[in-house]
Amino acid sequence: MNATTTRGALLAALACVLVGGSFTANSVLGDYPYAGGQFLRYGLACLLLVPAAGKGAADRLRALTPRQWGRLALLAAVGMVGFNLAVIAAERTAEPAVPGVFVGCAPVVVAVLVPLLDGRGPQRTVLYGALLVAVGAFTVQGWGRTDGAGIAFSVCALAGEVGFAVLAVPVLRPLGPRLLSATVCAVAALESAATGLLVDGGAWLRRPDGVETAALLWQAVVVTVVGFVCWYMGMQRIGAERATLFSGLIPVAAACTAPLVGTGSYGLPQAAGSALVGLGVALGSGVLRRTGRERRSRERAFRGNGRRESHGVRVPEMPE
Repeated sequence: MNATTTRGALLAALACVLVGGSFTANSVLGDYPYAGGQFLRYGLACLLLVPAAGKGAADRLRALTPRQWGRLALLAAVGMVGFNLAVIAAERTAEPAVPGVFVGCAPVVVAVLVPLLDGRGPQRTVLYGALLVAVGAFTVQGWGRTDGAGIAFSVCALAGEVGFAVLAVPVLRPLGPRLLSATVCAVAALESAATGLLVDGGAWLRRPDGVETAALLWQAVVVTVVGFVCWYMGMQRIGAERATLFSGLIPVAAACTAPLVGTGSYGLPQAAGSALVGLGVALGSGVLRRTGRERRSRERAFRGNGRRESHGVRVPEMPE
């Protein structure tokens, strides 16, 4: 990997690890109004991101077309507010592993969908890597009790995860990672407030207690501000197809952090699934292919040196 690709991979990986940790934080927000929590999370994140948006942010926003604004609204509705709502709705009749397994299939969908939207065929190595990531996510999560509604909402969660990457592609270049993150957080906060007023009326927002405040601050500052910017910076460098491979780290991070709050355990299946996710990411990102190519290049050079020595040409030894 070159420096740009390596940095993009590390940024995408960090973002997905932070999102996986947020699943554990969600476990202490079960009694807090959903829409109010989303409003506080995204509203605070927007306030923190605005100063980092850079010079000319207002001009870049004014230059957006109505179609691009519609895409931003859809990104916030599907990939942020809708995704979280779908996960909560799925877990009402299904065990948490069920939506986790579906979300783990996002790399496969993105590996096929993004190239098709771009008028080209899927890359086989990316697709094979995505399949390994999906199998690894399934191994980490397992499969739990569910019904038709649980599966339907889990599919919606998968659509939200895919939308969070795919819908951002055309607006990432004109806005950049920081301004894009700030803008979609502002839109998501407004959509959350509207949803809360429509569904819960005056009970959509209340003062959080100490534990809920800590969880909301973690989600706003670490997961949203840091995680979103890292995600879009990574996607800018390595593309949506390869960046989404790292979403397989979400269930891995959730499984690793769950024991810290007593909501799960980490055993042999989680370790095996984590290894499969790592293998899939390495294959899909091209690390294995590059490593093999470099090894073959060194072997050819070694054989060439041997042939020159057999013809009486002395080859200087390489220093240790």
